[in-house]
This record gives sequence, C-alpha cells and structure tokens, in this order.
Amino acid sequence: MNEVLKILKERRSIRRYKAEQIKKEELSAILEAGTFAPTGMGQQAAVMVVIQDPDTIKTLSAINAAVMNASGTDPFYGAPTVVAVLADTNSYNWLKDGSLVMGNLMNAAAALGVGSCWINRCDAVFEREEGKPYLAKWGLGENYKGVGFCILGYPEGEIPAPKARKENYIIFD
Repeated sequence: MNEVLKILKERRSIRRYKAEQIKKEELSAILEAGTFAPTGMGQQAAVMVVIQDPDTIKTLSAINAAVMNASGTDPFYGAPTVVAVLADTNSYNWLKDGSLVMGNLMNAAAALGVGSCWINRCDAVFEREEGKPYLAKWGLGENYKGVGFCILGYPEGEIPAPKARKENYIIFD
C-alpha cells in the first residue's frame, strides 16, 4: 500500500503521552507540513503558535477545562507540545484553512511516529478574559479566532485500534 495512504488509515488520536519533549527536527517537519495545507485563494489565513512552556500549557489547559466545566482535568492529556491553530476571521475561509492546517499537522506527526490529537474549545479559550492576553502576547489581533489545539508528543502505551467504518460512508450518484 502507498505509504501516505497507510499513514492516513493508521493515524489515531492519542490521549496518553510520555513526558519527553519531541525532537526539534520532528517538530520543524510537522510545522512545515502545516504551512503547506491548502488554503482558500492562497490567503493562508491560519497561524500556528507553538507552546512548549509547561506553565503556559498548564494555564491554557486549565482555561480549556473551565470552558467545559471540568476543572481539575487536563484536556491536553499531558502532551509536552501544544500548537494553537488560529486564523484571521477577515478571510472567508478562515475556519476551513485552519482545519486543513490541523489535519496536516496530525498526519505529519503520525508519519514521524509522534502522537497527536485535535483538542476543541480553542475558540472559547481565547474569547475568555484570561485567554485574550495570549493573543496580544503573540501579536495577534481580535480578528484571530481559535480553530483547534493540536497536542503533540510521544505516545505512552498502545495506539488505539481503528473503529469500524460506517456503512454508506461513500455514496455514488
């Protein structure tokens, strides 16, 4: 089977990570793949903010947990790297562009043996008063909205098996 198709079929969301930080070369390759995601009219509305500072990760995780009324939990599952994907809402395709970046990040990570998972509520985190200062710190205006958090790290334990694909997933006209 073609290696790309094999990776696409075998990639899984990982929710348990080793404490070890991913290698710089692997991170660079994953991020570069994100920059090559398709974008509407080539506008490249998305940006990726790489977060590896444990205190910042802990704070953003706590805000994320509060958004879903689950304080005391870690929605980032102990991942040592978090990539916040945000996009400029002045672009018509901002959400689609950011979503494609997320997909490229996760698939590139899988190709390198790095675990990943799309974590929701990125939009809500940066809409909260305690999340807004991060946008300013990163030089992003209020027109930027969160698309998703891509958590990255080396998987701990076994990779989950794929779920069966639903019937009628594909319809031919």
